[in-house]
Formats: sequence, structure tokens, C-alpha cells
Amino acid sequence: DAAIGTGTRLWQHCIVLAGARIGRDCKLAHNVFVEGGVIVGDRVVIKDNVCLYDGLEIADDVFIGPNAVFTNVRNPRAHVSRKDAFDKIRIGRGATIGANATMVCGNDVADYAMIGAGAVVTKDVKDHQLVVGNPARPRGWVSRTGEVLGRDLVCPRTGERYQETEDGLIAAH
Repeated sequence: DAAIGTGTRLWQHCIVLAGARIGRDCKLAHNVFVEGGVIVGDRVVIKDNVCLYDGLEIADDVFIGPNAVFTNVRNPRAHVSRKDAFDKIRIGRGATIGANATMVCGNDVADYAMIGAGAVVTKDVKDHQLVVGNPARPRGWVSRTGEVLGRDLVCPRTGERYQETEDGLIAAH
């Protein structure tokens, strides 16, 4: 009873539980596990050895690097059921989660944000924000195409201009 969109490819040793929803044209690499309450948008790439647990929602065009970790309970105990206490994580459109990054539940990653490899996200990440380290801290801004922006907030690849807002960056008009 899982819903898997047309054009989506599952590599060897993937497990998708009943109730999971995976969009069109996604790529789930080797050894990806998806629980039944997970929603994955269209054109999402999930690399090797990633487990997606209940309470996770991934928007369109997201990249998740190998061995990225997503949690769904803040204070787990083997002998205490916490299935009614899952904290959600939302990953926004076009975001990148680097290899070996850890997403602590209850924290969202906004559109086109970039989480550096090995970062531990313990707070919400703004639109187009680049965060790195443990705990993850802001290091700058990235464009829609993933290019690191200079002080002028102009994408070196496309020339697209951005302006800073309370929620992160937006495309300037």
C-alpha cells in the first residue's frame, strides 16, 4: 500500500513500508529505508544508507547525501513507547542535506537551504541558508542552483539576485 510515483527508481535493498508516499522521478539509492508515514516529493534524490522515519516530509527537488540521519523522537528509550510523540521534520523545496549530516527532529530546513556534510542541525534553517558544523551554524547563503553567494548576493552561475529577509533570502525583482 505504498504509493510510488512513475519514473521513480529504487536501487537494491530498499525497503518502503505501507503508507509511504514517494513522488515521481525520484532516485532511492542502495539501502534506503522509508517508514509508512513519510512523504517524499517529486525528483528527490536519496543516496545510500538513509533511513526516513515517520514524521518526515520532503518537498520536491531535494538532495539527501549518503548516510544522512533523521530522528523523530527527542528522548528515545527502548522500554518506553513514544509513537505518539514523534516530532516532525520538513525539508523544503530544492534543499540539500550533505553526507553524514544529522537532522534532529522538530527542526525544519527551508527552501533551497544547504546543510554541510557532517553538520548536526539543532535549529530551523532559513531559505537559502548554508549551515555547517556541530551544532550547525550559519556560514552564508546559497543560490537556487547551490552556488555560495558573495556579499552582493548575486549567483555567480545564473546572475540571479537575492535580498535578505527575516526568513532568509528571496529572489530580488
